[in-house]
Amino acid sequence: MKLYSRSCISATRKPAIASPNFRSHQYHVRKAPAPVPPEVVQLLASFASHSPLPISLAKLLSFGRPLTSKSILDSVSYALHEIPRRLATRVRHLEALPFIVGTNPYVATTLNAYRESFQWLATYPRVTNLEQNEAFTAELEHLVASHANDIPTMAKGFQECSRYMSPTQISNFLDGAIRNRISVRLIAEQHIALSRALKSPSEEQNVTHNGIVNMKCSPLDMVRICGSFVGELCEATLGASPPLIINGHEDATFPYIPVHLEYILTEILKNSFRATVERHYKLHGNSSTWPIPPVLITISPPPKVPGVSGPKFMSMRIRDQGGGVSPTNMARIFSYAFTTAGQGADGGQDESGGGPYAAQHVGGSAAIGSGGTGEANLFGEITSKGLQMGMGTIAGLGYGLPMSRLYATYFGGSLDLFSLDGWGCDVYLKLRCLDEAGDAQI
Repeated sequence: MKLYSRSCISATRKPAIASPNFRSHQYHVRKAPAPVPPEVVQLLASFASHSPLPISLAKLLSFGRPLTSKSILDSVSYALHEIPRRLATRVRHLEALPFIVGTNPYVATTLNAYRESFQWLATYPRVTNLEQNEAFTAELEHLVASHANDIPTMAKGFQECSRYMSPTQISNFLDGAIRNRISVRLIAEQHIALSRALKSPSEEQNVTHNGIVNMKCSPLDMVRICGSFVGELCEATLGASPPLIINGHEDATFPYIPVHLEYILTEILKNSFRATVERHYKLHGNSSTWPIPPVLITISPPPKVPGVSGPKFMSMRIRDQGGGVSPTNMARIFSYAFTTAGQGADGGQDESGGGPYAAQHVGGSAAIGSGGTGEANLFGEITSKGLQMGMGTIAGLGYGLPMSRLYATYFGGSLDLFSLDGWGCDVYLKLRCLDEAGDAQI
């Protein structure tokens, strides 16, 4: 039997004859995945043969304009039509991975979860009234929550199997997987939110929200929420955090999905806060004579030009004095699985356990396979605030910046980072106003 030095599935094998001096060893073997039931194979083939058509955000938002019993039934019909097609596509892509990658338990777990969800949705009976919709929505909400750790689970699998695929192959696969996931959760969460709103109507909610979209999302409020969370994390791990200064158009609002913005800002601020404090300690130690330089966020809403139509963008600049990104790392900062978590100043492994990323690495790893219990909950807090994200605790796995850019560009925005080596970084974030993104393909 051929044994593998690095494993995805392990099993303890006992000797034929026990010996008092025998010491048990862990042998690592690959196991072929269990066969898929023929009815599931046939169902997948049927749905996968009709690729999901690109849809516009306007279509998704139309179910809430206006919100009526009929629009809810249209929404549930749309969800039952579109989500299974997207899940079928994702299952097919997972099945097409190299065999040795597919036998990784983390990848296999993700594939099985997608298959089960696809089968449930693809065979769900047609919903024809609000009572049936209420039952379906409750089950859909449970299903969405059950997939919270899919991304960290899959990330761990690719981390273990990176030798079997090139970085480009992994990047292309993950880009598709995460974009597919965003679209599935948007459709599901929009329906869940609209169903809740119809059941418990609120005049204020109906004015400011269209399902998961906050029509008056405040960048100032989001920055304060994320800054408070990251500041506490930085204080707990490094003993200090930089002040956060917000300027520009502080009263600006725009239509956007709050938890998407929350995720992007949190990842950017974690980088800025950590780099700023670590550079301060390197230059000045714990001396109170030298204050920690602030992280500065400037908010810039789209200009109002009469007679000029076209996409509108809310822009933000996040500026720090954290020393910048070294030229060696600059080309890799948006690559999956690239992280400075647990690295020392020389790029080697940091044994001190200090720094936000070192702690995040523990939190991210602990959540995988453990249900996210115990200390991992601290690091799941920021992503558990909204079901739309459902990213679980991925911190420390190197997915923060590339996923932030995916979320920023999903509706046609952008995220760019410019480094002044030896001084700091400027991150420019442009987010498309969603009431102006009718042609945004999801």
